[in-house]
Amino acid sequence: MKHEKFNITGMSCSACSSRVEKAVNKLDGIDKASVNLLTNSMQASYDENVVSEQDIIQAVVDAGYGASPAEGGSQKQAGAPQKSASDIAKEEMKSMKHRLIWSIVFLIPVMYIAMHHMFYEWFGIPVPEGFQYVFHGDENAITFAFTQFLLILPIMYLNRKYYVNGFRNLFQGAPNMDSLVGMGSMAAALYGVFAIFRMSWGMGHGDWALVAQYSTNLYFESAGMIVTLIDIGKYLEARAKGKTSTAIEKLMDLAPKQATVLRNGVETVIPVEDLVVGDEIVIRPGESIPADGIISEGTTSVDEAAITGESIPVEKQVGDKVTSATINKTGFIHITARRVGDDTTISQIIKLVDEASASKAPIAKMADTISGYFVPAVITIAIITGLIWYFVMGVDAEFAFSTAISVLVISCPCALGLATPVAIMVGTGKGAENGILIKSGEALETAHAIDTVVMDKTGTITEGRPKVTDILPLKGTKEDLVAIAAALEKGSEHPLAEAITTYAGDHQLTGRTASDFKALFGRGVQAVIDGRTYYAGNTRLMDEAHIDTKAITASLNALADDGKTPLLFADDKEIIGIIAVADVEKETSAEAIADFAKMGINVVMLTGDNQRTAEAIRQRLHIPQVIAGVLPQDKEKHIAALQAEGHKVAMIGDGINDAPALAKADLGMAIGAGTDVAIESADAVLMRSDLLDAVSAIRLSKAVIKNIKENLFWAFFYNVICIPLAAGVLYPAFGIRLNPMIGAAAMSLSSFTVCMNALRLRFFKTTHSTDVSRETSAPETSSPKAAQAATQTPVPEVAAVPAPYHYTLSIEGMMCQHCVATVTKVLKAMDGVTDAVVDLDGQKADVSADKAISAEDFKKVITTAGYTLQNLSTPKKEEDETMEKTLKIEGMMCQHCQKHVHDALAAMDGVTAVTVDLEGKKADVTTSKDIPTEAFAKVIADAGYELVK
Repeated sequence: MKHEKFNITGMSCSACSSRVEKAVNKLDGIDKASVNLLTNSMQASYDENVVSEQDIIQAVVDAGYGASPAEGGSQKQAGAPQKSASDIAKEEMKSMKHRLIWSIVFLIPVMYIAMHHMFYEWFGIPVPEGFQYVFHGDENAITFAFTQFLLILPIMYLNRKYYVNGFRNLFQGAPNMDSLVGMGSMAAALYGVFAIFRMSWGMGHGDWALVAQYSTNLYFESAGMIVTLIDIGKYLEARAKGKTSTAIEKLMDLAPKQATVLRNGVETVIPVEDLVVGDEIVIRPGESIPADGIISEGTTSVDEAAITGESIPVEKQVGDKVTSATINKTGFIHITARRVGDDTTISQIIKLVDEASASKAPIAKMADTISGYFVPAVITIAIITGLIWYFVMGVDAEFAFSTAISVLVISCPCALGLATPVAIMVGTGKGAENGILIKSGEALETAHAIDTVVMDKTGTITEGRPKVTDILPLKGTKEDLVAIAAALEKGSEHPLAEAITTYAGDHQLTGRTASDFKALFGRGVQAVIDGRTYYAGNTRLMDEAHIDTKAITASLNALADDGKTPLLFADDKEIIGIIAVADVEKETSAEAIADFAKMGINVVMLTGDNQRTAEAIRQRLHIPQVIAGVLPQDKEKHIAALQAEGHKVAMIGDGINDAPALAKADLGMAIGAGTDVAIESADAVLMRSDLLDAVSAIRLSKAVIKNIKENLFWAFFYNVICIPLAAGVLYPAFGIRLNPMIGAAAMSLSSFTVCMNALRLRFFKTTHSTDVSRETSAPETSSPKAAQAATQTPVPEVAAVPAPYHYTLSIEGMMCQHCVATVTKVLKAMDGVTDAVVDLDGQKADVSADKAISAEDFKKVITTAGYTLQNLSTPKKEEDETMEKTLKIEGMMCQHCQKHVHDALAAMDGVTAVTVDLEGKKADVTTSKDIPTEAFAKVIADAGYELVK
């Protein structure tokens, strides 16, 4: 099946696009043809063995329109010369502007001649003396009429397309908007010509009453005004259309037109179209990258906002991938081209968005169906209207005639045809600006109805690569442990080993070397460092090496409960430390899951991990439902089960094994950093690999569908209200009717209104952009100790222990509020002081502290501040308010142990505050009542530790 894009010419409304679609879809071998009125294009899928490109073009021509293959098909190459939608719109606007200006130039005198008395009555514009002599009075009626006729001829010639296209389509049995406008304007002009003949006959026969009757009902001004007002509306519409494709134009403008390549050692500047795979490209700071490739020389930071929407530059070094249309910010680099021309990421993005813009959402089907019958129905209504008024209501022919013309020119099939495509084009373009690529209008519509989001864990919720999270030395320093671990794991190809060696490399801890390396399958590794045997692996390996691990069981369980994998390191006698490794969650995963919950969308995590690890992630991220132990081939079955329950399911994944599930889901969203297979199977691609973009995609879909519904409502409402109004249904009761000029003005503005409403989507804010205060990740500290502290789970904050000591100080020398501030500051800075309140009038200070402070210490700080301590009251310890105990605890190895002990003690009845000191192996407990030591011992033992009495 071949997919090809065609440019279509001659379309003016949705009736045209409907006719072209029907003509092409009738051909044998056509799978689907979809016409986009907004871009004047058609996407066709067809069997080349049955139907040819020329057959398709001929079918369009036979339908009365023009067709040609789009330049380069749908394979647009960024940076290559081509006519974009914006270029076409600009050419269209230039032509329209020229036509509009000259139409107005001739219309103004027509309007003034025809309605000079109204200009005088309404605006006070005086009528020139000579004007009255030439045009006023029945004797000048022929001159009055014929002058108007001559002036509208240039207007009609300038706008001849309405008559040529309109009547051609009418005679072919496929009337369109041009037919309505052409018929209305031509009928008015022909009626004016008829009036001239009638006036001539009246003058020749002395029937001046007949002359007076026709001289006031010429309609020449209506003939010119109708097409001119339509021109104004079309010009405004074209301007609005041009703005809908600005997102794609911005992307295309980012791609450089030239590239500097190294050939035979010489730098040569060539057009980007001439790049070939394998070219060595030189890129200087500030230049755009012209192709997808790999850095072969140099380091830099790259602004990837064009692709991902992320404004923070990404650091790149030799071996890293770079993407076309991104900007080299700082370094001088060489890259080896891997994808060029149509295959580059930017070209593929443009292609995807272009195809999505040209596609149709299911919501548009009703409008498309109506459009096919709309114009014939309007012509029928106009004829019936005129006949009823003339034969049934008994009005004169002029009234019936003008009412029929009003019905013709007020009807607007364009608004129906534009309601959906303008919103889809703006919506998909806005998504592309922010790294969200939606492949079709159908996917865009489906997203708004999603009620369940299923996520793969690895690479979607998590980073997809293990990282060191905890370093717990039992002998020596953290630096020593990491250096030994790196030497042991250097020869291993296991992903967990890679995490440790990467961490060691980042912190310059790779100086030690190992020999006699042995990989012990399923258990770990063994090697000799500095003449001593070391082990790295799991508890099974330690048992085989007769290394006791009982003392660290609680720590291992605590790490496992947090979803981390603890790796044990030992020498030939004992455990020397633990390093925990985990595939850590992405920074924005928790926020995205919370946002889905706020939107009423249920989140399900599918993972092949064990239940313990999955449960740890579920608790940390507050995921409503987790399904663990899922085999790759079973993911699709879980999607199907949810769909069978009536859910609209979106699947987010990144791997090859996610492809069937992505295809099965109602909406498949692929992480941009994932595999090509996953991306190909998906309906949308999240270039930033960020779950917040999945939230944004669904929010964008809701905004687009809401906008489309508004547009369709306006288009239907406009026609349902305006056609009866133009037909004069209110005239018998209220005397209200629309003349043809007002009808033409209303028709012009209806399409413009639809376009402008769709352009509001340009102000859509993604989840990233709406939370501008959200901090970016802090850079990793250079110290392994600091890095380890940053990655470990923090101990929860506890209530501060009430200060048990209170002092009253008499101070001499305070004269003003400045003195009060100074004394307050020096007192609060003292070790142990929790609060200080200084009374200027009483020349005293009330001080609260959590430990005893000597009079000498107070005197020293007061004197240093320039004041005199006169007296210090005896401290009072509030034993009656709280009780404190210090508990010595054995078995705590890490901050996870610290957290377990803290939680166990804090849950005890009567405990008001707990502070656990890991290094001191103790816990300070504040209670509101006396708690026996045995109770503390039991709680600590239940947690897996021991209270030392």
